[in-house]
Amino acid sequence: MADRYEIRVPAIEVKQGERRIYCFAVDGKRIHDFATVSRIHRDDDGALDGYQRPEVLSHIKAIRRYLESDGAMLPNAVVLAFDERVKFEPYRRKSSVEYSVPGDIIIPVDESIAEENKPALLVDGQQRSAAIREADLGEFPVAAVGFIARSEDEQRSQFILVNNTKPLPKGLIHELLPDTAGYLPPKYARRQLPAQVMIRLNSDPEGPFYRKIAMPTSPDGEIKDNTILKMIENSLYDGALYQYRNPEDGSGDIDQMVLHLTAFWKLVENTWPIEWKMPPRKSRLTHGVGIQALGYVMDSITEGVYPEDFNELRIDRKLASIGDIAAWTGGVWDLGPDDQRRWNSLQNTPNDVKLLTNVFLRAIR
Repeated sequence: MADRYEIRVPAIEVKQGERRIYCFAVDGKRIHDFATVSRIHRDDDGALDGYQRPEVLSHIKAIRRYLESDGAMLPNAVVLAFDERVKFEPYRRKSSVEYSVPGDIIIPVDESIAEENKPALLVDGQQRSAAIREADLGEFPVAAVGFIARSEDEQRSQFILVNNTKPLPKGLIHELLPDTAGYLPPKYARRQLPAQVMIRLNSDPEGPFYRKIAMPTSPDGEIKDNTILKMIENSLYDGALYQYRNPEDGSGDIDQMVLHLTAFWKLVENTWPIEWKMPPRKSRLTHGVGIQALGYVMDSITEGVYPEDFNELRIDRKLASIGDIAAWTGGVWDLGPDDQRRWNSLQNTPNDVKLLTNVFLRAIR
């Protein structure tokens, strides 16, 4: 029969405005008894579930070797998001300061429940806790900081904030942003709406970008997520998608944005069906420089126009005129007097994007 019990350890409750965090020590061998690691994936309906990056086995092995050596020390605290089953019981004696209260943190353990139903999620310290679990040690106490999370959206927000100063993979952040609530650093807040649009594009079976964008939940995608984000962001703040955005609060009509992008890029796909299926290393159409340059073409042609009126613009003819000069998969780009380059020499740099955009705009005019 599975055991049910409590882990009770001394803790300090620290008041931070209206919130509380709990600082304590716990045997690292026991963390996985009450905490789970929620790795990022999408469910059958395409909804985001989880938020942790996959374990890096080589890193875990290196930490384990260190832990098994003499004098090992892990001074950095693991961060845990608790649900309301975890309680704090203050001591009766008063603290010398109002913002710090001593007591016990009480964590229920139920060995019969599923992994995803445990009362804590590991927000930071995934690899350290895995290394401690695997290490040949009887116990290894670690510092921990916990907080009570009101929702999984808040857990995602804290995950991004906690890892903001670390080399967190950008792709993971981009996929988390649409489902994240609460404060975000300005550079992430600006990309939240573009990321929502990008994920819709990548998950639409009828759209031209379906599973073509490389993301943690679509690892087989070949177009870089940052490329698509830049294209959307440029259009959203200074292009065709601006008409669907509320500049006062930063919100926007995502359905209309997706419809607009899908309508234009479907025409791109129809114009160059072979080149569109090729990976960026073989086609400058799916490369960052091509995606961004055509994004500016979209802005130039369709700004102020709704998708239902695209037929009147004869976008297909304009794209065909670009096809007359395009060197997506071979040949030479003619970028101007004394500036001819091999098809694959153009790079995703601001200068090359600008040069290619100007060539395209001259062609459609």
